Amino acid sequence: MRRLLVTAVVPLLVVAGCGGLGSRGADAPNTLVATGFGLPDEHATARVAVFRAANPEVDLRINEGAFDEQQFLSAVAAGDPPDLVYAERRKLGSYAARGAVLSLADCVREHDVDLAQFRDAALRQVTYRDEVHGLPDFANVRLMIINNPVARAAGLDPAALSTTDWPALVELTDRLSRLEGGRPQRIGFDPKVPEFLPMWAKANGAELVSGDGRDARLDDPRVVEAVRFTADLVRRQGGWASFKAFRDTFDQFGAANAYVTGQLAAMPMESWYINTLATNSPDADVTIAPFTDRRGEPLTETGGQAWAIPKGARHPELACRFLVTMTSTDTWVAAATARRDTLARAGKPYGGTFTANRVADERIFREVFDPKGNRILELGVPQVLSLQDKAFAVAPSPAASELVRAWEGGVNRVLTGRQSPDEAMAQAQREAERALKRVGGR
Repeated sequence: MRRLLVTAVVPLLVVAGCGGLGSRGADAPNTLVATGFGLPDEHATARVAVFRAANPEVDLRINEGAFDEQQFLSAVAAGDPPDLVYAERRKLGSYAARGAVLSLADCVREHDVDLAQFRDAALRQVTYRDEVHGLPDFANVRLMIINNPVARAAGLDPAALSTTDWPALVELTDRLSRLEGGRPQRIGFDPKVPEFLPMWAKANGAELVSGDGRDARLDDPRVVEAVRFTADLVRRQGGWASFKAFRDTFDQFGAANAYVTGQLAAMPMESWYINTLATNSPDADVTIAPFTDRRGEPLTETGGQAWAIPKGARHPELACRFLVTMTSTDTWVAAATARRDTLARAGKPYGGTFTANRVADERIFREVFDPKGNRILELGVPQVLSLQDKAFAVAPSPAASELVRAWEGGVNRVLTGRQSPDEAMAQAQREAERALKRVGGR
């Protein structure tokens, strides 16, 4: 694969919300339209600059904004898709099953892409029927972040707080949380459901989806037990309405976040939050440790986005060149260097860039990583790096989007008291089976 380096800062042509998602009106041979992607920092802008520097003849148009699944599928059905889409990896299987995104077999072969450079779980998420339909981009894992002062004030050793012993975690949650008039003033432990249900189920020995993605297992007794346990943790801390209302007051991305104010004792969280804490609250006293299953083994789920080429894309060859460039090792290192240098000018540490490209991460953390003595980064980054290749991902499914809605809807019905865990997950299973039948997954 060509080695692509940033040789100049090239102005970006950004078209926001112009003519929907598709590329009608952009039929010139060298026009390339991408959607679902943003340009918030150097991780995006520097990588796009790499592509533009190597392809100055290409008129790149980026429709910035969050990915809208229905809008995307409608654009494909109407024959007016963008050339590239940036979407959640866990849902890519459903787009592939619908024929909404193209196989990248020819693209990968033409550009001599070594798929072994991508982390296994991330690559599985973009593989459907043994063919890759996307290239993975960023990669997050999930781990525990514990508020040391709150734990110590309760007479607990922060290092001893874990998710291994569920009955003990109930007792710790009661000890760490604080209620006044039945309303939470401090969350002792936030289980992060419904979003983290796959990890709680896996910790209890269950998979939400079969390995081939064609069967749902949402009513597995071990899944139901995980739902009951996590919902009960919330109930013990004031109930979902009060719990969520209190959590929504947190200054999650600011210097007065819940770890600084003492509003939160512990929770599992995506690894990107380590950089947020390090930047905004470098003196926060926290312990960062793996989430564990019920046997005490480290457990984490991976997540992130991927680049794919929609069916009907007008310029698939250019799109292939773009997504290969955006996910290549040299491009990631260029972006990481640009991000580090920008932070350094502001006197801030650089906590690394976590990608689905294992080779890129090895170079970033060997050549670019610069924590500047930041304790949070020095503690947290090694934990993330140790977990990345151990991560699991829910198997790709032709009904991935519907399955996520089914299990999250089930958990929400339990949290709000509308159904028992058994009833909610039985309904979720029925919904999942209908969705799988509809798309030919069963």
